[in-house]
Amino acid sequence: MCGICGKLNFDQNSSVDLALIRTMLDTIRHRGPDDAGFYTARQVGLGHRRLSIIDLNTGHQPLSNEDGTVWIVFNGEIYNYRDLRTFLLSKGHVFKTQTDTEVIVHLYEEFGPQCLEKLRGMFAFAIWDDKTKTLFLARDRVGIKPLYYCQTSKSLVFASEIKAILADPAVPREIAPEIIDRFLTFHYLPGEDTLLNGIQKLSPGWYLLAQAGKTELRQYWDLQFPESPRSLSLREAEDELLELLAEAVELHMIADVPVGVLLSGGVDSTAMLSLAAERTDKEISSYTVGFSDTDVTDERPYARLAAKTYGSTHYDTTISHQDFLDFLPRYVWHMEEPVCEPPAVALYYVSKLAKQHVKVLLSGEGGDEAFAGYSNYRNLLWLERLKRVLPPLNGAAARGLAAANSWLRSPVIAKYAPLVNARFPEYYYSRTSNPFRYNGNGLGGLYSTDFLASIDREHTLQPMRGLQANVRGLNPLDAMLYIDTKSWLPDDLLIKADKMTMANSLELRVPLLDHKVLEFAASLPAHFKVHGFTTKYILKEALKNRIPARILDRRKVGFPVPYESWLRKESRSWVHEVLFDRTTTDRGYFATSAIRELLARDEAVGGYSKTIFSLVTLELWHRTFLEQEQPALNQISH
Repeated sequence: MCGICGKLNFDQNSSVDLALIRTMLDTIRHRGPDDAGFYTARQVGLGHRRLSIIDLNTGHQPLSNEDGTVWIVFNGEIYNYRDLRTFLLSKGHVFKTQTDTEVIVHLYEEFGPQCLEKLRGMFAFAIWDDKTKTLFLARDRVGIKPLYYCQTSKSLVFASEIKAILADPAVPREIAPEIIDRFLTFHYLPGEDTLLNGIQKLSPGWYLLAQAGKTELRQYWDLQFPESPRSLSLREAEDELLELLAEAVELHMIADVPVGVLLSGGVDSTAMLSLAAERTDKEISSYTVGFSDTDVTDERPYARLAAKTYGSTHYDTTISHQDFLDFLPRYVWHMEEPVCEPPAVALYYVSKLAKQHVKVLLSGEGGDEAFAGYSNYRNLLWLERLKRVLPPLNGAAARGLAAANSWLRSPVIAKYAPLVNARFPEYYYSRTSNPFRYNGNGLGGLYSTDFLASIDREHTLQPMRGLQANVRGLNPLDAMLYIDTKSWLPDDLLIKADKMTMANSLELRVPLLDHKVLEFAASLPAHFKVHGFTTKYILKEALKNRIPARILDRRKVGFPVPYESWLRKESRSWVHEVLFDRTTTDRGYFATSAIRELLARDEAVGGYSKTIFSLVTLELWHRTFLEQEQPALNQISH
């Protein structure tokens, strides 16, 4: 796991300053404290920070082919690199290292950009082809590894993190105010845009070619849901799934350093520990986190049960309200994109614990998106079925449906009852966005008159509109899984996973997001994934003889963090201080009276914590990345 950066000047006679590449790398030292490397050749400069995982002694980057005409900087892991290496040796390629990085170089020589189709893993890399004067940027299929870029009329700058791009004085620090509404609508930023003008994310499954002053974006992979699912029995599907998961976990355990497992106390992470323990003769360790607050479910007893069952050496840690509050400036600095993801703070602290023992962690991230683990999927499917059998609902009927919420054990029904007569895309916007903003009775009222007038709602929804256009004709479950896999997963969950673990110079691997696992899951009938009221049905059935019943049968709680209570109680004065500071109010985005009303309502009845955390995060982001306030940056530890 590493950090990469670089710059291409479109003028071939304009050289890239090596000092700039060094400065860019200094900002992302946490991604690779083991080594640093540089390559400059007139118009191009490449930089690399290394966290040594495979081939510890000879894996220095940037790395080239035999004659020095193809250079690469690479972040990630290629899990099938040994098979690819054997193939390339048969083609006459000469290797000087044992790394997966060098495999990409020679694979590019054989296939050009189509080499991406051969790779199985997580990656973000840049290749400079000196013969054709072409820069080739690529990101893995799902978006496990981040890659940002900024194109101007004179150059293209790229990096694993935004802060490295901002180290180039030619890149302006200018906010894109129209993206604020997108963030506060979705609580993250779906799509390619960031909050900074001109800085974009390379989309998962896409690559970029820059040559002769022109750039071109191309898609090389998309998650496909077939019109007709595969015809196989549930037992056959279970057997195939277990075989595929075992293969994926075994590949993800390839490393020349110790590997541990991140445990949440749920089905997915327990499955990863179960499969990992079977596939190593080395001691395996596991890690989890809990909270000093007693108002949330404690995951630690379930994690300890899993560790005892599979014989891992187990460690856990506890964080308090003060730990949470103290970390928020660094949370913003590391996340870079304003994401309302309080569990990320817990992930930071458990990663900090794990770093004392391992360099690599396996995680169960992605199981819910692959196999339909969220209750929203089940509840929205039931709404679709109700719509087919019931006449249009009047207000009384809609309230009756909301009353059924206690039966279905999820607040989502109450939230969607007013939309039960709507088309699927309309109420799915509510699933993926802030319901207050969607229903027009909340966030819109927070904005100042001038800022509200500047908002283009279609621009806010543009990324989701595009995704929903891609799912026309799919059944509702497959449509939801596709949209979440292309938005919520890469732009929220995987950003959190990468940024918080790399903050501690730790590599996180996600076997359930192996593209072969995703493609297999997409090929299955919907009722294999949501069966009656059971979510993630096939995964649970396949694992029922492997995982303790206490874990398999427990109600899904996600990764609970008591931030709602903390914001309303212990952090109340701090929240007020941030949101009513003169610096905040002078930005002109929000009506101060509306913010006061929002906080009062939250303190009285609760339910607004995501919005409040998003507002606080947004303000801290401004201070960190626009004003470059030193208090936040001084707390960054490497």
